[in-house]
Amino acid sequence: MAFISFEESLKILDAISIKEKVTIELGTAEALGFVLAQDITAQENSPASPTSAMDGYALAFEDMQHGKLKVLGDNPAGQETATILKRGTCIKTFTGSLMPKGTDTLIPIENVEYKDGYIDIKKEVSRGFSVREVGEHYAKGELLLKHGSLIDFIQIGLLASLNIAKVKVYAKPKIGVLSSGSELLELGEEQISKAQIRSSNHYILEAIVKKYGGTPTNYGCMRDDKSIITHAISKALSENSIVVTTGGVSVGDYDFVKDVVKELGFEVLFHGVMIKPGQHIMLAQKEDQFILALPGFAYSATVTALLYLLPLIAKFISKKTQLKEITATLQEPFSKKSSNKSEFSACNVVIIDGRYYCNFSGKKEGSSAILTNLLSPSSALLYTNPHEPPKDSGEPVRILLFD
Repeated sequence: MAFISFEESLKILDAISIKEKVTIELGTAEALGFVLAQDITAQENSPASPTSAMDGYALAFEDMQHGKLKVLGDNPAGQETATILKRGTCIKTFTGSLMPKGTDTLIPIENVEYKDGYIDIKKEVSRGFSVREVGEHYAKGELLLKHGSLIDFIQIGLLASLNIAKVKVYAKPKIGVLSSGSELLELGEEQISKAQIRSSNHYILEAIVKKYGGTPTNYGCMRDDKSIITHAISKALSENSIVVTTGGVSVGDYDFVKDVVKELGFEVLFHGVMIKPGQHIMLAQKEDQFILALPGFAYSATVTALLYLLPLIAKFISKKTQLKEITATLQEPFSKKSSNKSEFSACNVVIIDGRYYCNFSGKKEGSSAILTNLLSPSSALLYTNPHEPPKDSGEPVRILLFD
């Protein structure tokens, strides 16, 4: 098996191009979590006219010098007043009301005293105070949301304010998830031997797919039988664009997944990467379909899924769905476990006085099966290059954040 570097594997992944990306039209309220397949441009100014930003009295700025102004009446929100204010007058105006002609400033209610149809100004304000100018929110022709933007609650609110009922988005890729291993037990399945273990990988992968922009189908566990594995992967391929497996990709006598991938006519883009954890990893392609075969240990499967499945999903939705990289300062010494591999170590990230810091409090030493090392809400991955020397407390390190 010819292992390649982590950087080489990313270059291969980056070079992948999806020929036919699927777009769909969704109602704005249903578009949460999807990626825009169009630009959104404002068709009008917002607000279209000067508007009050709070409750108070609309007046001409120069009239504040009189100290006492006649109140002409009320100017409720949602109505257009025909009143044109003359000098020395004002009108009671409410949040969201249009500013009447002849006014350019709003003085808050708490700055005045009302009596017998007049206000006495107790505290003056600056010209234009609390008046929303034309186009303050957005201007006609302004590009508000770019193609490739993730739609979150703010984007939905903006689309609604633009009176956009439906939007064009990228369809989330369908992703089949399977785990292989005769020792694996499903949830609720009775354990009849100490050699059996409860499978978690396919549930982790299902959750990762949902969180990062795909639509998963969980096909459960496969026994280490080549015909069973062939049938299961073939079925998953008939229903999905990406099939992700865990286990069966190493060099053991019962690791059949790697052989099945080739027999199904997929081109192996790489098999074996110099990373820790999870060096036995395979990515294969046939047109716009992919098989991503990951290691069987839970921590290894989780880390490699984050490193390779996320950018693969992104290919289908025209988005860079990758882990965010930051620089943090070590709070304790750190040494790599492997000298010749890119390494991804579970760590904690904390923010102190606006700066990121990294420590390893509560992280256990051991194999690539310790999933609990990622359990803390502050968990992240410390990324080190091959042959990177030991680091002392206070040195900067690269960190990959999950969100």
